[in-house]
Amino acid sequence: MTVTTPDRFGGAFHGRTAVVTGGGSGVGAAFTRALTAAGAEVLCADIDLAGAAQVVAGASGPGRATAVRLDVTDADAVEDAVAAFVADHGRLDLVFNNAGIVIAGETHLQSRADWDRIIDINLRGVVHGVLAAYPRMIEAGSGHIVNTASAAGLMPAGLMTSYAATKHAVVGLSLALRTEAKAHGVGVTVVCPSAVETPILDKGSLDGFDGRRFFLEAEKTSQAYDVDRLAHDVLRAVAKNRALVIVPAKTRMGWRIGRLSPALLRRMTTRFVAEQQAQISKNAQNAG
Repeated sequence: MTVTTPDRFGGAFHGRTAVVTGGGSGVGAAFTRALTAAGAEVLCADIDLAGAAQVVAGASGPGRATAVRLDVTDADAVEDAVAAFVADHGRLDLVFNNAGIVIAGETHLQSRADWDRIIDINLRGVVHGVLAAYPRMIEAGSGHIVNTASAAGLMPAGLMTSYAATKHAVVGLSLALRTEAKAHGVGVTVVCPSAVETPILDKGSLDGFDGRRFFLEAEKTSQAYDVDRLAHDVLRAVAKNRALVIVPAKTRMGWRIGRLSPALLRRMTTRFVAEQQAQISKNAQNAG
């Protein structure tokens, strides 16, 4: 596990204020731990209040973290949570729009309700965070917005169609916003990792789809990326005001291949998806 201290970021986060959505587990929990260790005052927000409280209890200073229940699909609730945090601390320096879910498997098995749910959380949840934070940052003339997307938001990702659609949207939102936010003194960073060791690897899969196997085989690795290492990578990128965080190195290489030869990346991805479809069929048969 990566140990984060204020000195690792040149004191960039010491005394700063930050809101983290989806902070009760996975990447959001790692952001909360890393920010608290780096000296920030953190609002750890999650629809699972017990999970957020547990993360806060395990986070060590010099910063401090507070847990709150928050449903990011509720725009008014997001606005109220940010307003209350600003009222308590006087300003908002950072917002990490991180809450998200995955629904993976054959696209024809996904219902309209599945699509509505993933769009509401993964895309509208980010929009709600931006709407609550960005005007306040413009008024202050400073701040940084961090949006969690995915490598699936940069490259073709069959069998993750709805997830990829929302993450492509988050990447587009972030890169577009960054071009105009600079004039207001506000930074924007979008986070695009591949498989990270979080509970999401084992959730949200449809019939016959093994999410963990899919992600790890896509990366040709036996181990997902360490979540605390990712948090460190992101904070370092934010401190340097970088636009994109793409990890690990294999993922950056795949992204670069796609930029140089989109057709080659599509062929590679199509072949991989076909192999996974065959495995899904086998899993379904065995389960039946």
